[in-house]
Amino acid sequence: MTVYIDPPTWPGHGRMWSHLISDVSYEELHAFAASIGAPPRAFERDHYDIPSHRYEDAVRAGAVEVGSKELVRRLTGAGLRRPKGRPASA
Repeated sequence: MTVYIDPPTWPGHGRMWSHLISDVSYEELHAFAASIGAPPRAFERDHYDIPSHRYEDAVRAGAVEVGSKELVRRLTGAGLRRPKGRPASA
């Protein structure tokens, strides 16, 4: 199981956020997110939004740290990217 997380550099709701993705499947992503206590509401289209105070928890649990561009490259390469405005097909 490999999931990836980018640095918490995305502002929103008064805090900074990371994105957590899988390059294998959404099932893998959901299982990992549940294992670190991320709520289902944190899932947005193709990733989980992880607040900066939970970043280290995800890394300790096995998420691989990558830059934001690499994260999008892996997600797109796996065919799991769901950009805004595009309906989910899975």
